[in-house]
Amino acid sequence: MAFNFGGAAGNASLSGTGFGAATTTSASTGFGFGSGSAGAFGGFGATTTAGTGSSFSFSTPANAGASLFGNTQNKGFGFSSALGTSAGTGFSALGGAGLGFGGFTGISGIQPQTQQGGVFSQQASHSSQLYNTASALSAPSVLNDERDSILARWNQLQAFWGAGKGYFTSSAPPVEFSQENPFCRFKAVGYSCVPGVKDEDGLVALALSKRESDVRAQQQQLVESLHKVLGGVPTLTVNVEGVRALPDDQTEVIVYLVERSPNGTSKRVPASTLYSFMEQMNVKNQLQQLSVFMTVSRTALTPAQLKQLLQNPPAGVDPIIWEQAKVDNPDPEKLIPVPMVGFRELLRRLKIQDQMSKQHQTRVDIISNDISELQRNQATTAAKITQYKRKLMDLSHRVLQVLIKQEVQRKSGYAIQLDEEHLRVQLETIQSELNAPTQFKGRLNELMSQIRMQNHFGAVRSEERYRVDADLLREIKQHLKHQQEGLSHLISVIKDDLDDIRTVEDGLQDSVHGRSSKLS
Repeated sequence: MAFNFGGAAGNASLSGTGFGAATTTSASTGFGFGSGSAGAFGGFGATTTAGTGSSFSFSTPANAGASLFGNTQNKGFGFSSALGTSAGTGFSALGGAGLGFGGFTGISGIQPQTQQGGVFSQQASHSSQLYNTASALSAPSVLNDERDSILARWNQLQAFWGAGKGYFTSSAPPVEFSQENPFCRFKAVGYSCVPGVKDEDGLVALALSKRESDVRAQQQQLVESLHKVLGGVPTLTVNVEGVRALPDDQTEVIVYLVERSPNGTSKRVPASTLYSFMEQMNVKNQLQQLSVFMTVSRTALTPAQLKQLLQNPPAGVDPIIWEQAKVDNPDPEKLIPVPMVGFRELLRRLKIQDQMSKQHQTRVDIISNDISELQRNQATTAAKITQYKRKLMDLSHRVLQVLIKQEVQRKSGYAIQLDEEHLRVQLETIQSELNAPTQFKGRLNELMSQIRMQNHFGAVRSEERYRVDADLLREIKQHLKHQQEGLSHLISVIKDDLDDIRTVEDGLQDSVHGRSSKLS
């Protein structure tokens, strides 16, 4: 994150931001336009009210003078990266409606001023406020001596810091310096994600001051309690979309409401309708008993609302800096610039970014474990495939042997045919190639020597076992048998030759003795 508290725009693009509105503890928070035109809305469709009067209907709230959509509470008009407890930062002067920068909610906060002179009185008050502020910073006239210049510097220091009171004259009340004043130096501009869900999806986020583990353990009790708070109507069902941890041991729970009609169909209650009902004072008090300190409507902005928001810089933010922040937006389709006023807001966004980084790292670890598990499964599967291939080969050989025997029995008693003669010639050729000493025979001898060596090492290392394929072992035995027969035949030939040589030698000796006897 790059922040310039000297007035230049800072970039703080946070991924996976939370409720999407600048945090505030007031009741007017929410991210989406929850209210609309006036007019009583009597429930979700054709919902009938129970006799006890506890049904979940959207009639006029007890604390409102008009209908549900006529609620005059100023809803926040802005963004944030997640829920928090920091003070609301001003985002006013949007069409003269005084929209506080704190959760982006109902358009009921943009009600036109119908009182006589309402808009003009606001403009006059704003001009007077600016004049008083300028007087307190440049030329205060409290003591009418050289001490007024010291007071002016003190007022400037307070305005830069964003806290304190600025006295400019003895006949008027002092000016209140807040962090929203244009001269506050501790400001920056960051970016927050814009929700892409629709109002018809009915998603409303609840911020609870509980740990995520506690909320998940008591999720069913929370759903039942919310159903009771919403009137306990049998045709309504509370569903949890997701649970996410927030900084400072807080939790975000996204819920939506499903209404079942008598004909068997069901539909989701719009988010604006559900949010408006939860913003009623009596319902809000019941939600606070469930540790809910903020409700936010998760709805997307219309292009007109987004354009209106971007065209009006927040209170106290230089228009030049606001325009530069819009130019530097890394993704205008998904991100929107938001002001960060004060160190508390900066610390809150830093905590949110750390929280999201931890969640992303957790997800990366889970994905890494899944990949390792898949790799192990892939290795096991490859070994099984090799084993099955070997087994298939054995079965193929067995089937081939059965077919050979069957074919032999079928052809028994018949003369050798021409194709069988060709096949015999081919087999004899293959057999001769196998028995050739310079080809496969030498390789078989080498294999046999390797097998003997492996058996020798296996005797030394008993943990190693080797297995020779049955077909290969049979071929080796057949080859050795042929070798033995050849050696036996060779030995018999040599013996016969030796006998013949002895016979020849005996005959020669007899002839020599006969000749010598005759000569004598």
